[in-house]
Amino acid sequence: MNIVIDSEPHISYPAEYDDIIRDVVLASLDYLGCPYECELSVTITDNDGIHDINLSERKIDAPTDVLSFPMLDFETPNDLSYVEKYPQDYFDPETGELLLGDIVISIDKVRSQAAEYGHSEKREIAFLTAHSMLHLMGFDHIDDDERLRMEEMQRQILDMKGYSRDYE
Repeated sequence: MNIVIDSEPHISYPAEYDDIIRDVVLASLDYLGCPYECELSVTITDNDGIHDINLSERKIDAPTDVLSFPMLDFETPNDLSYVEKYPQDYFDPETGELLLGDIVISIDKVRSQAAEYGHSEKREIAFLTAHSMLHLMGFDHIDDDERLRMEEMQRQILDMKGYSRDYE
């Protein structure tokens, strides 16, 4: 499993956040029953950095908490049945790992949303990672049914690892 976590040079955050991110990535893949070793990247930025990405990639002129850039194409969320038919498109030829995509998290939003929702920043980074992992695996929250399904899956992933709202 290759989880590359990086941050912009001016960004400072507790080193244990990297462990939480890895923990939640692995828990998400386990929860979803992913049968492959995977590769993904996580970038920690600030509101200005994520604002720039949101504007250039999504034409949304505002910062957001997390962005997901999946490498996989899904007709049905979490249906990986097609990837072995096109290994050149979905697997790293050197490692054989399934290429999931990229996650970008705003550390400013981690801090502000943790305060807003009354839980720890550690819990918020875990939540945003779980949320983004579901997006990388084809889930979305366009309508209420999808949103409720994602919320329940996020809760279950976080509960598996003990990242409840009262997690310190």
